[in-house]
Amino acid sequence: MEGNSEGFIPDIVEHPIVHVSQRYDWDCGLACILMVLGRQERQKFLSNFRRICDEGQFGESTWTIDLCYILNDFNIPHKYLTTTVGANPKHRGNDYYKSYTLDMVRVNDKFRHAEQSGIDVKQCSVNYRFLIDHLGTYGNIILLTSASMLFCDLCKLNKLPCELRSCLSITPSYMGHYIVLCGYNKRIQKFMYRNPACNDKVCYIPYQALDKARKANGTDQDIILLYDKTS
Repeated sequence: MEGNSEGFIPDIVEHPIVHVSQRYDWDCGLACILMVLGRQERQKFLSNFRRICDEGQFGESTWTIDLCYILNDFNIPHKYLTTTVGANPKHRGNDYYKSYTLDMVRVNDKFRHAEQSGIDVKQCSVNYRFLIDHLGTYGNIILLTSASMLFCDLCKLNKLPCELRSCLSITPSYMGHYIVLCGYNKRIQKFMYRNPACNDKVCYIPYQALDKARKANGTDQDIILLYDKTS
């Protein structure tokens, strides 16, 4: 699937969003949703956090399809791109997916009812130019990445500490981690992103490095494209 450019795409784009840090070692995806909600919606989510988790039936194991159902409940226009529709059986032996057997029924059921629930799921793989086109035309992106492959060039340049929580512990195996892609800079060939495991700041990562992190084995190249309600 190629880019979705519909005209002029600026050289530099940064969507301003409120940074939200995750509170636990499992809620990075939920923190990403909180970042893209409006102020009133964010407060509503925070006030009903446990109820929303209970109704989603995911406990402390959130999959991308779970996030889509929450976005849908908050009337946030989005589209879910993935290379695997349903729970990928290849993940059964992955240490990160230790609750795969329990999750499988819920995840497959949510995929099965996605269309009738108003959730747009498309099976495909995209390149980084597609992400740039979306950021320059429509809005932010929630990405599933491999935690150990994420880094920030800005932090390295300025020798700033990035206080990572346990979900970003560097391990040899795959560890899924959600971030919000919020911009890019064509001049330096880097994406901008908000990392819920870090303090309030915008991180920078080269195009190709992000591509490796989001296409790592275990991610199914999961992408949630967000659309401004005015688009």
